[in-house]
Amino acid sequence: MKRTLWLGAILVATAHPALASNTLITAQTPVAVAKSPMTVTPDREWNKMGARPGRNSESWTIDGDGLNEVTFYGGIEPDRALFREVNKHATPLPRFSSTMLLTDLPALFEASYRIALNTPVMKIDAVTPATFLGQKGVHFTYTYSRVDEEVRRRGDAVAAIIGGKLFMITFDAPDVFYYQRDVAAYRAIVARATIAR
Repeated sequence: MKRTLWLGAILVATAHPALASNTLITAQTPVAVAKSPMTVTPDREWNKMGARPGRNSESWTIDGDGLNEVTFYGGIEPDRALFREVNKHATPLPRFSSTMLLTDLPALFEASYRIALNTPVMKIDAVTPATFLGQKGVHFTYTYSRVDEEVRRRGDAVAAIIGGKLFMITFDAPDVFYYQRDVAAYRAIVARATIAR
């Protein structure tokens, strides 16, 4: 019996390496994110996903990939993309520049999502000034759908350029249920985010 359970665990870990390396993030515990000086303190438990969307980023979820996802971008350097390249030669991802205006950041994010998710159905809905990590920043909301999927997804993001690097936190989830239920938990993370100086 023990051998069967052990073999089953190995098969699950082999078939789903990202699932095998997920980590529980406990509530009310400060944690540094995205290999950066940005620290957040969640008000509830989250699961840090093993797969990283890009070099200086990480994603957390409550219920699973695609259901409610917070992504942290920690100090994206100039001439770096937000995500791993999908097809660098045919459809290269746009790159961050430290000379961008705050109002350029939603467009960078939109163009990156369109390419990374291979979806033409992506739109920035609203852009407003914000304070993020104690600096002038930008807040924006967005909607999109994934290819071959009828689910409409909503997103919320806040970003700032600090020391010539991009810091951003995004949240997206299906509009029908998960967005409304979990957006407050995301906003609690943003409100308590800090950066080491």
